Amino acid sequence: MDTTAEHDADSSGPAKGLRQPMPLSREARLVGRPRLCSDCGLCDSQLKSVMAQACLFVRTQVETLERQLHGRERHDGDELRFGIFRALYAARLRRPVPGAQWSGMVTTLAARLLEQRQVEAVLLAGTVPGTRFAPQPRLAYTPEQVWACVGNKPCLSPNLALLDEVRAAGLRRLAVVGTGCQVQTLRAVAGELGLERLDIIGIPCSDNVTYPDLQLFLKLVSRAPETIVHYEFMQDYRLWMRHEDGRIERVNFIDFPMDRLEDVFPAACLACFDYPNALADLTIGYMGAPLGWQWVLTRTARGQELFDLLVPELEFGVLGSGGDRARGMPRYLRMLGQPPARPPLPIRRLIAFLQRWRGPRGLEFARAVIEMKLLRNLHYVRGHFARFESRIVPAHVYRALAPYANDYAQTFARPLHPNLSH
Repeated sequence: MDTTAEHDADSSGPAKGLRQPMPLSREARLVGRPRLCSDCGLCDSQLKSVMAQACLFVRTQVETLERQLHGRERHDGDELRFGIFRALYAARLRRPVPGAQWSGMVTTLAARLLEQRQVEAVLLAGTVPGTRFAPQPRLAYTPEQVWACVGNKPCLSPNLALLDEVRAAGLRRLAVVGTGCQVQTLRAVAGELGLERLDIIGIPCSDNVTYPDLQLFLKLVSRAPETIVHYEFMQDYRLWMRHEDGRIERVNFIDFPMDRLEDVFPAACLACFDYPNALADLTIGYMGAPLGWQWVLTRTARGQELFDLLVPELEFGVLGSGGDRARGMPRYLRMLGQPPARPPLPIRRLIAFLQRWRGPRGLEFARAVIEMKLLRNLHYVRGHFARFESRIVPAHVYRALAPYANDYAQTFARPLHPNLSH
């Protein structure tokens, strides 16, 4: 394997503004890392020595790890987009947790595992004191320490740096709340931890940013960025931002100033193909559920057991599906090939109305967004890290995108699948 290009800590590495949670200079933190780096934290631990075998940005192992976890590969259909799953739910807590991202299912489950002593600690992200969203890796030993971490931190967070503390403490039963890159790497190194039980609560993740870039993003999209306490990209094609006084500010996706956001998203996030966090025991998000509900995918037998711990406190909705995502994909591909200028305000308002009225909804919305991210990230990898494609793009990506192969070939004058001639 050619390791020289992959481990150069040069200007094509992680995005600008990489946070420094450890007492090291930026240059010292990046030495020996892949050119693509999501700062998962492994390289801040003593397990850095196995980074080349564990990092998904050196060589993805997702399909090998899925076979180990499930004993099979993904079936055709929704598993190509959502990952292997046993059941799908639309649910929410009857009594929402104050300050939670949604109803608080992730925090409640993590605390419950400690309350029942099913695990000895929970690895998750808290918030740096004095900030709203800057993440700080935490190893929580009590339910109270978990509750103190409530709320979303949509930034790169080196949680796996705390694996040294896990090993030093001799922990045998651990729960982890993590993003896709953290979970893939954790699964790859799990054998080094000496654990009897590893419970993984996955959160969907796409286009995380560094904390300084998050502040820039909020300044560009909000009229009062300094009072935002929570935000999320919702199923109605709008960004919802909740402010300190409870007011909800909504901005249509089409109104984002994309020309000013070009350098905000890290290269690693634009080269990741695991929005649904497919290697978790269960994934708790929102994208496939109706507006106001959470979307849960139980993936393993243990994942179903974890979800069952919450069932007495949940109310359940209906997972529906509407619209046709395939109608818009040819235009989306053309936009990838040649990004258009921002339309005038009246046109943007019409587009936003049509998206809400006729666009994909429910599970079809989730399929559409995930396929668009797969297409976008494949296009990014081919444009910026072409030599890495065979190493970091999972095979199921090409299977998921096969319905758009002809449109892709017409737009980019090359085959969708790298092993096919055009």
